[in-house]
Amino acid sequence: MYILGINAYHGGASACLVQDGQLLSAVEDERFRRLKYWAGFPSESIKFCLQQAGITAYDLDHVAISRDPSAHLAQKALFALRKRPSFAAVRDRVNNMAAVRDVKAALCRALELDVNAVRADFHNVEHHRAHMASAFFVSPFQEAAVLSIDGMGDFVSTMVGQASGTKIDVHDHVLFPHSLGIFFTALTQWLGFPNYGDEGKVQGLAPYGTPRYLEEMHKMVRLLPHGAFELNLDYFVHHAQGVDMTWDDGSPNIGTLYSQKVVDLLGPPRQYRGEYTQQHYDVAASMQAMLEEAEFHIVRDAYKRTGQKALCLAGGVALNSSFNGKILPETEFEDIWIQPASGDAGTSIGAAYYVYHQILGQSRAFEMKHSYTGPSYSNQEIEATLNQHNLTYQTIDDAALAREAATQVAIGNVVGWFQGAAEWGPRALGNRSIVANPRREDMKDILNARVKHREAFRPFAPSVLAENVGDYFEQTYPDPFMLKVYKVLEAKRQEIPAVTHVDGTGRLQTVDHDVNPRYWELINEFGHQTGTPVVLNTSFNDNEPIVCSPEEAVNCFERTHMDTLVLGNYLVQKAK
Repeated sequence: MYILGINAYHGGASACLVQDGQLLSAVEDERFRRLKYWAGFPSESIKFCLQQAGITAYDLDHVAISRDPSAHLAQKALFALRKRPSFAAVRDRVNNMAAVRDVKAALCRALELDVNAVRADFHNVEHHRAHMASAFFVSPFQEAAVLSIDGMGDFVSTMVGQASGTKIDVHDHVLFPHSLGIFFTALTQWLGFPNYGDEGKVQGLAPYGTPRYLEEMHKMVRLLPHGAFELNLDYFVHHAQGVDMTWDDGSPNIGTLYSQKVVDLLGPPRQYRGEYTQQHYDVAASMQAMLEEAEFHIVRDAYKRTGQKALCLAGGVALNSSFNGKILPETEFEDIWIQPASGDAGTSIGAAYYVYHQILGQSRAFEMKHSYTGPSYSNQEIEATLNQHNLTYQTIDDAALAREAATQVAIGNVVGWFQGAAEWGPRALGNRSIVANPRREDMKDILNARVKHREAFRPFAPSVLAENVGDYFEQTYPDPFMLKVYKVLEAKRQEIPAVTHVDGTGRLQTVDHDVNPRYWELINEFGHQTGTPVVLNTSFNDNEPIVCSPEEAVNCFERTHMDTLVLGNYLVQKAK
């Protein structure tokens, strides 16, 4: 049985293919189209998934999309009667819902299919149920509390439930227009970050400030009994006049979400690329503190409702790694699992597994232990690319590869590391990574000046051998997907300054030999050479989606000041 899962007409358009419960492939269209968070119909991802499996769309049994325009119709109608949104807002929403309803036609157009020959059944899965399914059905747990928090999807921003075996039961939800994701995005815009996906930057900015504006944040977000919350809508505009949103082919755009009342409360917004003041740092710290307070409110109530010891978390807000790292030490949950693409891209997996388990009743037999589900390339393909670019390279056998690469990192070179299949989700996890020496205090500035060109306040991440986590961090719970921030042990902060943030934390990736042996060997060899089994890991890109193909890796290498490139079993060095 083949099930194609799709996230379409929304940021992070993606597709996955499941065969008899096993995940064969999963990828986002941005990796092929080279536009961040590409929105539209994920035709390139679908083509890749089918090609990898050696099948055509005519072989599909089911197609699932992670949107259901029929969900919460009564609430939508009541809201429209009360608020009377603008004609433009209604028109855009109707057009989007029409596209979501007609997935079969879109699939046939994209793949040039005979609509009468497509035998698959098509399913619309409610957005947050897809989020929840993406977290639980591929987790290691047979029972768990399940929580989805994001901006908005199918008129819901937050959903709480309990899962067991092949069933997820929804306990409660928070409806539009109340949303923690919209709260955080609105203030991210006020801080001068206008682009879709910029919320992560605020997490890096927040540790430079203190939450002295928390009282002001409490005016915008009110916590209610039983894990509920509401926004003070006077501070926002999305509910009244609508917001310009573009989900067509291309990078998504969202218009301004905050009202004049935010400006009256906090002052004029920071201009895009303007200077930072202490106020900006403090507002960032305050909105992060408010988000965490609200999330703890929801998470603790979920524990009371379910009595479960394990928590599965999904939704765009689940990418807030600063909060995620506090859940186990500060709540009664003992286990946690967060899908590596917990944002909207991950709902393609959720839609597919929701159909397989919840609708079809099939038993569970898959656990997502890694995120390497995208395109991979042979040494022959890599060598052909290097030759096309007239690059001089060394061919290194497997036994010596880790040693040679680790030596490059140890001497201070910036190394592009391209191996195996591309990662699923927003994090580079050792297959499409730039690797550097975390022991050098100046390495963060070197990377920003020569390759990444990012804001100086944004930290870089440590990849650490799974068996050495406790030697460097206060927590030892594994995090192979780089979705939690832990405190670095005070005694180790001077040893790894390039990956220790200003508040003494690091957003770590734990690396297990059984999951990624080649990356593990690189870090282990670096540990032998330096005494530190930790490397700095950042995504292999420069203000673009993470590189996917050898051609993109070579292009990034050539246009930046990277020192060394390791693709498969080939090593390239720039002349000094």
